[in-house]
Amino acid sequence: MQKQKRIPPHLPASLPEANIDLFCEEDFISNCLIQDCVINAQEARNIDIRHVIFKNVVFTGGQMPSGKITDTLFDHCDLSNLKFQQGFMDRVELKSCKLTGSDLTESSLQHTLFEDCIAPYLLLSQAKCRKVTFEKTTLTEADFYRAQLTNVEFFHCDIDKAQFSGTKLAGIDLSSCQFYQLGLTPRELQGCIIAPAQAIALVSLLGVVLKK
Repeated sequence: MQKQKRIPPHLPASLPEANIDLFCEEDFISNCLIQDCVINAQEARNIDIRHVIFKNVVFTGGQMPSGKITDTLFDHCDLSNLKFQQGFMDRVELKSCKLTGSDLTESSLQHTLFEDCIAPYLLLSQAKCRKVTFEKTTLTEADFYRAQLTNVEFFHCDIDKAQFSGTKLAGIDLSSCQFYQLGLTPRELQGCIIAPAQAIALVSLLGVVLKK
C-alpha cells in the first residue's frame, strides 16, 4: 500500500527552549522547544500554537476547545482526555503519544499524522479529516461517528469496536488493521477496502450465519 503525500510540519532546524508550565485562554505559543515538563492547560480556550516541538510533555486539565495548532510536533507526550472540540490542526505530527479519551469532536484536521500512539476512546465524531494518517496506533472503541474522511489512511492500527456510524468508508483501506467488531452498517461499509480474513468479522452485518 503506497502512502499518500502528506505535508509534514514546517519546523526550523533548531528552536530555542522555552520554560512553560501553564497555558491560558487565547495564548499564542510559537517557535520554541518545550520538553520534559507538565503543562496545566485547564483554561486554554482558543489557544494558538505554531512551529513548536513538544517532547515528553504531560498536559493536565486539557481544556483547549476551539484551539489552533499548526506546524507542530508532539513527541512522547501525554494528551489523554484533552478537550479540543471544534479545533483546527494542520501539518501536525503526534508520535508515540497517549490520547486516551481525547475529544476532537467537530474538529478540522489536515496533513496530520498519528504514529505509534495509544488512543483508545478517541473522539472524532463529526470531525473533518483530510490527508490524515493513523499508523501503528491503538484506536479501540474510537468514535468516528459522522466524520468526513477524505484521503485518510489507516496502517496497522487496532480499530476493534471503533464506531463508524454515519461515516462513508468508500476508498478507505482497513486491510492492514486489526478488528473483530466495528460499529457500522453495510451502507457505511460500501466501497471500503478490507482483507479476505477480515470479511468474516463483518459477515454479521449482512444478517447471515456462517456454518461451522
